[in-house]
Amino acid sequence: MAASTSVVPVAVTATATVMPGLSTNADFSDLREIKKQLLLIAGLTRERGLLHSSKWSAELAFSLPALPLAELQPPPPITEEDAQDMDAYTLAKAYFDVKEYDRAAHFLHGCNSKKAYFLYMYSRYLSGEKKKDDETVDSLGPLEKGQVKNEALRELRVELSKKHQARELDGFGLYLYGVVLRKLDLVKEAIDVFVEATHVLPLHWGAWLELCNLITDKEMLKFLSLPDTWMKEFFLAHIYTELQLIEEALQKYQNLIDVGFSKSSYIVSQIAVAYHNIRDIDKALSIFNELRKQDPYRIENMDTFSNLLYVRSMKSELSYLAHNLCEIDKYRVETCCVIGNYYSLRSQHEKAALYFQRALKLNPRYLGAWTLMGHEYMEMKNTSAAIQAYRHAIEVNKRDYRAWYGLGQTYEILKMPFYCLYYYRRAHQLRPNDSRMLVALGECYEKLNQLVEAKKCYWRAYAVGDVEKMALVKLAKLHEQLTESEQAAQCYIKYIQDIYSCGEIVEHLEESTAFRYLAQYYFKCKLWDEASTCAQKCCAFNDTREEGKALLRQILQLRNQGETPTGEMPAPFFLPASLSANNTPTRRVSPLNLSSVTP
Repeated sequence: MAASTSVVPVAVTATATVMPGLSTNADFSDLREIKKQLLLIAGLTRERGLLHSSKWSAELAFSLPALPLAELQPPPPITEEDAQDMDAYTLAKAYFDVKEYDRAAHFLHGCNSKKAYFLYMYSRYLSGEKKKDDETVDSLGPLEKGQVKNEALRELRVELSKKHQARELDGFGLYLYGVVLRKLDLVKEAIDVFVEATHVLPLHWGAWLELCNLITDKEMLKFLSLPDTWMKEFFLAHIYTELQLIEEALQKYQNLIDVGFSKSSYIVSQIAVAYHNIRDIDKALSIFNELRKQDPYRIENMDTFSNLLYVRSMKSELSYLAHNLCEIDKYRVETCCVIGNYYSLRSQHEKAALYFQRALKLNPRYLGAWTLMGHEYMEMKNTSAAIQAYRHAIEVNKRDYRAWYGLGQTYEILKMPFYCLYYYRRAHQLRPNDSRMLVALGECYEKLNQLVEAKKCYWRAYAVGDVEKMALVKLAKLHEQLTESEQAAQCYIKYIQDIYSCGEIVEHLEESTAFRYLAQYYFKCKLWDEASTCAQKCCAFNDTREEGKALLRQILQLRNQGETPTGEMPAPFFLPASLSANNTPTRRVSPLNLSSVTP
C-alpha cells in the first residue's frame, strides 16, 4: 500500500482544481461551510446516478441548521465541454434513470465532458451487472465465484487504466475505476485508487465506503495515506464498527454528535448497530425504537432491528415491524429479511428461507440474507445448503464472523473437527472478546484431545465475560477428566458464585452438576458443613435429589462417629458467602497466564 502515498499527491495536483468548492477542512469549526459542501456533493452525485451517496449527503445536510438565502451556493459553472454534451447527457440521464443502461451508453458514446464520460462508463458497468444478475436464476444456484461474470469489466478496466495513467480521471472516475478493480479481485490496486479518489474528491461518501469494504484489520488501516478532512471522521467511525472496534466507534460517533450532528438519523442508526454488535441488546433496542419515532418510514438497518427482536423472542413487535415494512415497501431487501426473521421465530423455517431467497434475488450481494439463510438451512438440517450460503456470505464480506461461526457449527454437525477448528479460529480472530467463539474453540480442541489448549480457551471465555455461562462448567469438567479436583472445585464455585450474584435463571442441569461435584469434593475433604450445604442444594434438583439425600445420611453417620478432617487433603476452596448469609458477589481471581492462549 505504500504505492498510494507516492501516487496520491501527484493526482491531487492534477485534478483537484476541476471542481471548485469541494475542498474540505480538517475539523468541524464551520458547520455552515460543511452544510454547503454536503448540498453541493448531493447534487453532483445525483447528476451522475450515484443515488446512495447522494442520499447519504442529503440526510447529513438535513441534520444541520438551514442556511439563509444569501449563503446558498449557486450550482457549479458549466464548462464548454458540458455545454456541447448537454443534449446527449440529458437524454442519456433520462434513460439511465429508467434503467435502460445500454441505451444511455449508446447516446453518450463520444462525449468529452467529465460528467458525460462518467455516466457513459457507469452505464456500461451497470449494464454488465444487470445482465450478470439476470443470469443468476437461483439464489443458491450457479453463483460460485467465477461462474457468472460481468463481461464488461475487463474492457472498462483497460479504458479507465489509460485515462488514469494520463491523469484524466476526476474523483468520480477514480471511484468507478476502483469499483472495477475490486470486482476483478485486484484488491491492492483498488485500495490505492480509492485512496486517491478520497484525496481528489473527499466529499464523495461512496469512495470511502468502498475503501471500508476492502480493509480487513486495524493494521491495514494504519498504513493508508488518507486526506486530513472532516469526512475522515465518518469513515473511521464506520470502519471501527465494521472491524468490531466498538468502543472506538462509539467514541467517534459521540464526538460527531457533540460537534453538531445530533439530529443525524445515520449516526443514530450506526450507534444502534454498534450496540447490536457488542450484544448490548437493551440499549440497541431502545435506540432503534427512538429512531423509528424520528424516521417512521426508514427501512435501512431495520433487518438489524429485527435480529434484536428475534433474539429477545418479541413476536408481537417483530410481527408489527414486518407488517409495517410491507406497507412501506414489500420489495426491499431489508423487508424480506425482517419477514424471514418473523417466520423463523415462529419455527416456520421453510417460509423463512424462501423470504431470504427473495431478498437475494433483489440483491445477490446482500450479506445479512446469506448468513440468515445459512441459519435456516441449519435448522432444517440441510448442511450442504447451509455451507453454500455461509460461503457466499464470506465471499461478500470476509469480516462476517457469523458466517465463519456458522461454517464451524455446520462442520461440527458433520463431525469434521479439523475443518471446524479452522472456521472457529477465523470467527475468533474477528471477535477476539466473544466468549461464544472461545467456547466453540475449546470444544473443538477437546474433541481433538488437545486438552491444554481447550483449558486455555475456556478460561479465556470466562475472563472476557461468558455470555452463556458455560465456560466455567466446561473447564471444570475438563479438570475432572484430568483428575485435577482442586481446580475443578474452584471452577464450580466460581460458576455458582456468578449465577447467584447476577440472579440469572440457568438450566438446572448444570447447576445441579456443580453442587453434586462440590458436595462430593467437600465430603472427601471431610468438611462436613460445606458438604452438607451442597448436598442440601442437590436435593432441590430432580437429577441429583437421591444422591444428595444419600450423602446427607453419610455425613450424619460420620459426624455421629466423631470423624474429623485428617489434614491429608489439600486446602479446599470454600463456598461463596452468597449461598449462606449475604448476597454480595466476590471478586474474580486473576486470570491464568494467557500469553499463548488463543490460537
